[in-house]
Order: sequence, then structure tokens, then C-alpha cells
Amino acid sequence: MSELHPYALFSLQERVAVITGGAGGLGSVMVRVLARAGAQVIILNRTLEKAEHLAKAVRQEGGKALALRCDVLRPEVLRTARQRIVETFGRVDILINAAGGNRPAAATAPDQPFFRLSPAAMKAVVDLNLFGTIYPCQVFGERMAEQGNGVILNITSMTALRPLTRVVAYSAAKAAVANFTAWLAVTMAREYSPAIRVNALAPGFFITEQNRFLLVEENGEPSPRGRDVLAHTPMGRFGEPEDLAGAVLFLVSDASRFVTGTVVTVDGGFSAFAGV
Repeated sequence: MSELHPYALFSLQERVAVITGGAGGLGSVMVRVLARAGAQVIILNRTLEKAEHLAKAVRQEGGKALALRCDVLRPEVLRTARQRIVETFGRVDILINAAGGNRPAAATAPDQPFFRLSPAAMKAVVDLNLFGTIYPCQVFGERMAEQGNGVILNITSMTALRPLTRVVAYSAAKAAVANFTAWLAVTMAREYSPAIRVNALAPGFFITEQNRFLLVEENGEPSPRGRDVLAHTPMGRFGEPEDLAGAVLFLVSDASRFVTGTVVTVDGGFSAFAGV
């Protein structure tokens, strides 16, 4: 019955975990919890300095970490990173696609109606969130297919489940990520190995640099939209990055070994509340 021991279920000892956007506000928490569970973490980030700073902090805590500069929209760069990782660690056990974000120019506003949204800004948001998930899945998923096992965790959003006002391109991209997650889960299990799992996490409203302009005023108080969000969140607060740690650890560990093709919400009850 040792496989049912909680430490064994959630342990990531010696597993190799790749996190895109790993130095971001949410990604950095995922890096830390995986490292503390025993994983060797590889932080892929467009800004190498931020990734190296986080990797150093992980190592100071006794963990194992490597920082690599990487653009998730450049498959050739992802393949170079994969080669470095496999040469160093021998395998890839976990992929978390935490790279993503929104742009003010791709969101509607009183002075920016839908009909005048920048095509370039909308395309950039869709590319980052959708293809910035698909490309790493292709590159690192191929290695998992060769190994016959692995875990992929994509990051979608509340707006994929219940379309929200204003964030048109972001909503479309994150809905596509949820659909792609289910598709990839079936494909990997049936065509390559049933020991390859693919799931997604749907965070509720966490204040990040990408969405701060929507939820918070310059003085730090909730914006009108932020107040609406809080009014429709039964727990009555925005999420904190640490709130994701438990769900992430569950989905990438053996604790969820029969879970694939699903989206897990971490939203303080937002998606359960009808507003009355």
C-alpha cells in the first residue's frame, strides 16, 4: 500500500519539470512548489535575467533549477531548449505551459469598441496564449511520446468557461486551449501511451501584470470591473498565486494518475455562482 502514502502520491522526486513563462507571477509559484516536491525544474522565460534570479533562489532553498531563455512562439528555440534539457537531465517528465497574457489594445473599452480593436494586438494575444501552448506541447510532448510517459499541464482561464466582457481575443484563445487540452489528452493516450496525461488549470481572478489594468485602479483599489468580479466570487477576494500550488501539485503528480483531459478550476467559487 506504499503507493497510497500521501508523500509518495505527491512526490516529484528526481522528475524533470519544464515550466514556460516560469519566471512570471503565477509561473514562479509553480516552479517553487515543484522544486519543493523534489522536481528538477527548468525555467523557460523570455527574460533570462528573471529566470536566473528565480533559479538561484530555488537552489538556495536546496532545490535543483536551470534557467533558459526561450520564446514559446519559436519552435526552433524550443527544440534547442529540449536538446539542452535532455542532454543535461536525460528526460522530460512534466511540462507546464504557464506562458500567456493579455494586452490592453486587444480588449474593448469605452473609447476602444470591438469594431476598432487592433488586428495586430488581437493576433498577438491569440498567438501567445494558443500557439504558445501548442508549440511547447509539440516539442516536449514528442519527447514524452518517445519515453512512453509524461504529464502536460496547460493554463486556461475563467473566460474560457464563461465568456467575459471586454477580453475578446484572450477569451477566444483560452477557450481554444481548453479544447486543445481535451484533444491532446485523447491523442497522446490512444496513439502514444496511456501513461501520458494532459490536463488544464483554469485560474479565477488573480491580479497579474497582464490584467492589472482591468481589475485595479492606479490607487490600488478594485476597478468597477474588479468590484463586479469580487461581487460574483463567493469567497469575496482575488486569488493569490499560492492558491494554485495545491492544484498544480495534484495535477502533475501521481495523485492524479487517472485524471486526463479535464479542466480544474481554482476560482473561489466564481464559476459556481449564478449571481443570485
